[in-house]
Amino acid sequence: MNQLPLANLIAGLADDLTDPSLLWQLSAIVVSVLAGWGLATLLRRRFGRSGQAGVMQFGVESFGRVVGPLLIVCLLAVSRAVLARAHHVNLLKVAIPIFGALVVIRFTFFVLRRVFARRGQVGAAMLMFEKVFQLLVWLAFVLYITGLWVEIFDFLDDTVLPLGKHKVSILAILQGAVSVLLLQMLALWAGAALEERLMLVPGLHTNLRVVLSRTGRALLIVMAVLVSLSLVGIDLTVLSVFSGALGVGLGLGLQKIASNYVSGFVILLDRSLTIGDMITVDKYSGRVTQINTRYTVLQGLDGVESIVPNEMLVSGAVQNSSLTNSMLWLSTKVSVAYDTELDPVLLLLEQAASSVARVSKEKPPSAQLLSFGADGLDLQLGFWIHDPENGRGGVISDVNRAIWKALKENNISVPFPQREMRILGDLPLPESVVLPKK
Repeated sequence: MNQLPLANLIAGLADDLTDPSLLWQLSAIVVSVLAGWGLATLLRRRFGRSGQAGVMQFGVESFGRVVGPLLIVCLLAVSRAVLARAHHVNLLKVAIPIFGALVVIRFTFFVLRRVFARRGQVGAAMLMFEKVFQLLVWLAFVLYITGLWVEIFDFLDDTVLPLGKHKVSILAILQGAVSVLLLQMLALWAGAALEERLMLVPGLHTNLRVVLSRTGRALLIVMAVLVSLSLVGIDLTVLSVFSGALGVGLGLGLQKIASNYVSGFVILLDRSLTIGDMITVDKYSGRVTQINTRYTVLQGLDGVESIVPNEMLVSGAVQNSSLTNSMLWLSTKVSVAYDTELDPVLLLLEQAASSVARVSKEKPPSAQLLSFGADGLDLQLGFWIHDPENGRGGVISDVNRAIWKALKENNISVPFPQREMRILGDLPLPESVVLPKK
């Protein structure tokens, strides 16, 4: 598009007010807006909510908020090309950059939130950056409309900064920074989209999905860095120096980070842990909710999340309650009086535990005489559950309540500690107490 100086733009718009072409331009803008938003809505309804996962659906879902303004820009460009043959199109020349700026803003917001706010929580820093970026885009639009864009462009290109033996213009530095930032953001967005898509594939193991997503994201970031350096004009041979420095850094102080990173891939590849497993490592226990490149997140039954370095999961002992079998054995203890018939009580305890829904029926409960206690017979009731991820305290409480109810219904007493005290010899009396004479 040609730059539009402000004076020529105002004069052209003033001429359009007295020209019949203004109605044509207004009609083209209205039709383009309605058609663009209408087509975007139809595409979202047609592909965005369908149950099939395809490339077209993925594209429409990803660019759902960008499709509308983008279609409007395309329709306005077609209308401008058609009307320019016989009419003035100054109004369309202003409308196209407006919707183009809206496309840039919405696409950038989408990428940022897709990468940095994937859980739906947008922080204050993100909102501030979005406001600043939106202001910069509209400022660039104003510079374009007023014709100052070319002058600023030429000024930045002519201003040269000495960098060692070379001289680089400010424009080249800004272009390089923008290209690097843009490609990195696109790589992060593509990595996030790839991860979400892989996590929905039912035929792959959970760990394999995570490995593929992590590897794909790393490759995308590396490719973005290489392409960015090439676009800026940096020789890729300088990476050999960087790799040497990185090797020294790993040897001196980054070995822990490298160890955790490698341990994360080892955990995912050998499938010793899977998302959803109930594990205990050191003093931390809970359900595995995330396996990241550096750490693994355990969510305890109380809701507290523990961040465990992957190296601990590889080099230390880990208790996995659901590695090959999710069944877990639990037990509770109770005492009965010595004069109680033992065999009926043991059967009664097993029946009480079987009445609890979470207790396994495949492996029935088992009650045993544990020991001869000081106050009664100590019994132990063991049982199995299928869902350790739902906690242990609740099912143990239900079993204890069922046991208490059964004992009360059958008049079986639970002994409590009783102690008998005997005082040998005469009691020492205070001096103020005078015994009566016989």
